[in-house]
Amino acid sequence: MSLTKYVQNLPVDEHIEMEKIPELDLYMDQVIQLFDLAFHNLKRDEKEKIITKTMINNYAKGDLIFPIKNKRYTREHIMIIGLIYELKGTLALKDIERTLTHVHLTGNAKKETISSFYKDYLDIAKRNAEHVKEDMTEHARELEEQLAHLDPYVQQVLLILSFVHQSNLYRKAAEMLIDTLPEKTK
Repeated sequence: MSLTKYVQNLPVDEHIEMEKIPELDLYMDQVIQLFDLAFHNLKRDEKEKIITKTMINNYAKGDLIFPIKNKRYTREHIMIIGLIYELKGTLALKDIERTLTHVHLTGNAKKETISSFYKDYLDIAKRNAEHVKEDMTEHARELEEQLAHLDPYVQQVLLILSFVHQSNLYRKAAEMLIDTLPEKTK
């Protein structure tokens, strides 16, 4: 398969859409099942866990999500856990905490605020996915042409290195922005 075909087949826009989040509060096992269903395309193998009880408990202990009542998670909890899931692939937990704390997503945030914020995030993520897929496809096409004289394996490794480099640049940019946010007050 060509490098361009790999890129075109990437699942770049996997999220839990608002309409997929039940209006009823869920128990932890139901939350885990919801995430497993929503993100199953992102698993590299069947044994991989999208989210675990330990992860969710650590988010609660670390005040990344506001307190759970009666062992049930609201829509707003699920939205915040979805944001944490997105961030944890790239950022350190302390950076996630600093980021979410100062948009009032942990603590006494109103339902409307969290829902509105999550909807805005989904809109941005959808546009990002469209742009990134176009950019990645073009980048892969350019590299295929530039590296046509090389073995396909070498081409693939160079594309991997290129994507990792770009990912690191975006991560560094995000970390620089996080460093400008105020520290969490206790």
